[in-house]
Amino acid sequence: MNTAKTKVIRFHQIGDASNLRIDSLPLAKPKENELQIKVEAIGLNRAEVMFREGAYLETPELPSRLGYEAAGIVEAIGKNVQGFSIGDQVSTVPAFSMGEYGVYAERAVVPVHAVAKAPEGFNSKQSAAIWMQYITAYGAIIDIAQLKQGQYILITAASSSVGVAAIHLAKHLGARIIATTRGSSKISFLQEQGADHVIQTDVEDLVAETMRITQQRGVELVFDPIGGPLVSQLAEASAQGARIIEYGALDDEPTPFPLFTALAKGLVIQGYTLFEITQNEEKLAAAKTYLLDLFNSGAALPVIDKVFPFEEMQEAHRYMESNQQMGKIVVDVSTAN
Repeated sequence: MNTAKTKVIRFHQIGDASNLRIDSLPLAKPKENELQIKVEAIGLNRAEVMFREGAYLETPELPSRLGYEAAGIVEAIGKNVQGFSIGDQVSTVPAFSMGEYGVYAERAVVPVHAVAKAPEGFNSKQSAAIWMQYITAYGAIIDIAQLKQGQYILITAASSSVGVAAIHLAKHLGARIIATTRGSSKISFLQEQGADHVIQTDVEDLVAETMRITQQRGVELVFDPIGGPLVSQLAEASAQGARIIEYGALDDEPTPFPLFTALAKGLVIQGYTLFEITQNEEKLAAAKTYLLDLFNSGAALPVIDKVFPFEEMQEAHRYMESNQQMGKIVVDVSTAN
């Protein structure tokens, strides 16, 4: 009889970060097409905050696991798994149900299609800080919009981990990047990441500044996780025939459709999530290949804002909700005791 146990962070009711608890659960063995990973680091995402609050695409069944991104060492392999060996350094790709496979744990079992080899030279914290944001940005900027050299992209909430990844990918393509932020504290950070222009939206007019920068042409692509009334401004700041990609709903106000501006400019305004990539076998394989090349060459490197110990997951979630971070929040599982 298997009596081995592992520490798993779960929530037993919907609500704030205080509901996150460390539970000791039996260690499940990997089934067919699954791997068991000894987790060394966890990357945090806004999706996990929303899932904990009951405001995500997936509805939790309580008590629920959570977590999309973890990095560590392969400890056990299920049947029919190919391409991985015990001892491999790997990280997980958000291509599974959090409630079923959530990786906030000392040890996690995940489906093999949602596992990737760690990039060359990356430590576990870096490996836990790549896939969610870079696949999200890749799907929008490269797979859907096919952003070209010299085109303008407007990236809102740009200091988030996805925003930073979008800056890196757009810079690699040779696009011209306009990033937005509230407050002056993140301007130099965004410039260091590769933004050509930064608009401080609490003191500058987003539309006027965007049109000034683009010589009244507007931007060809908008990449926005905020939604709400801001979408009307984004439409005004867009070029003729531009595309606005909405990948989140940080603003809880209704999102009006800017019909007349969209008609006048022939805009494409669409919703998008990374699951359009991760739930498509061919697209996911292409994303992994493209991004691993960038990681291995050093053309894209994750930015880690702050590291919390495993026992302070509640504090890590509260920090994410404060919107102070510039880059990725990571939890160090090696501190678990």
